[in-house]
Amino acid sequence: MISFDLVIWRVWHEEIGWRRASVPQVRAALIQFESDEDPSSTRRSLRKTIDQVKGEVDLIVLPEASARRFGDASVMLAPDAESLEGPFVSELVAIAAAREAVVIAGMFERSNDPMRPYNTTVAASATGLVGVYRKIHLYDARGFEESKGVTPGSPSTENVLVLDVGDLRVGVMTCFDLRFPEMGRRLIDHGAEVIVLGAAWVPGIDKVSQFKTLTEARAIESTTYVLAACQPAPRYCGHTRAVDPNGRCFADAGADGASVLEVELSKTLVTSTRETMPVVAQRKLGIAEHR
Repeated sequence: MISFDLVIWRVWHEEIGWRRASVPQVRAALIQFESDEDPSSTRRSLRKTIDQVKGEVDLIVLPEASARRFGDASVMLAPDAESLEGPFVSELVAIAAAREAVVIAGMFERSNDPMRPYNTTVAASATGLVGVYRKIHLYDARGFEESKGVTPGSPSTENVLVLDVGDLRVGVMTCFDLRFPEMGRRLIDHGAEVIVLGAAWVPGIDKVSQFKTLTEARAIESTTYVLAACQPAPRYCGHTRAVDPNGRCFADAGADGASVLEVELSKTLVTSTRETMPVVAQRKLGIAEHR
């Protein structure tokens, strides 16, 4: 299924004389999905939701905390934290093999602190685990303290996940990372042309409008696609969405329920946008200045 918004987006680009996205392209499926507190039940639900992907895709993006529901304290998370050799990653590898795609998803990974796992995003292919990113910026805001139950990932440049999917370089961040522009800049310094975000964006005053603004801002300043896969309302905000390198949202799942967005990403559009708006090439300040 290709959304009506995506069809309109293609026609609009043609009408104003921009080059139409042809080849090379990457096909992606963004999954809006709600995990629960039982990891085995969540894996079954996840399979059923991914079965709704009808087309052939190169990339499947799932939300933060797709292995089990996010908790408020370590006592809720630590018992279900897994190793990178555990059943959740094994399930992703099986899905990747069946779909011949890269699958990116969030989980809770055991850390050296037995009561505080990492909030980890993994990338899997048919060959196995191909990338790991441990969330750096934990959501200690508006009365929620993620750091009580989660160990933060290292801010070092070793904790970066950027990988090739087809002809595009895909970089990964997680939820609250979206509020930090230097995260996007770090990813483009590693060649990212697409930024993938898994989110369990907590609802609240202005939270949906902020989420939309921030996904579009990261796309504009980085001249990348931004693909955000989110957990739905009412527990979270939903609005799984795809934003192009000019900051235009061309697919949005809305707030409620499980949903699948199938979109096409154009290498040509990234290249042409960076030629006409060369903010990446013209940057004067690097990541080091932000530390």
